[in-house]
Amino acid sequence: MPKALCLIGLVIASLVFLIFLLDLVLGLAGLVNMAPFRYASVLTDIIFMMASGGLAYVAWTTYREQR
Repeated sequence: MPKALCLIGLVIASLVFLIFLLDLVLGLAGLVNMAPFRYASVLTDIIFMMASGGLAYVAWTTYREQR
């Protein structure tokens, strides 16, 4: 069960990272209407991408310890 939770954490971190990256890229490209959060804030996008990276790191290291 703990391995499954680690993998779920990795999947969620990846999805959050991709959504906020897409918002940032589309907002910077001028396609604000297509951005998931309508390009609300660059700082918010960067902070959430860093937080999802941290979650992915913690989930990956925990998964490796459980092998």
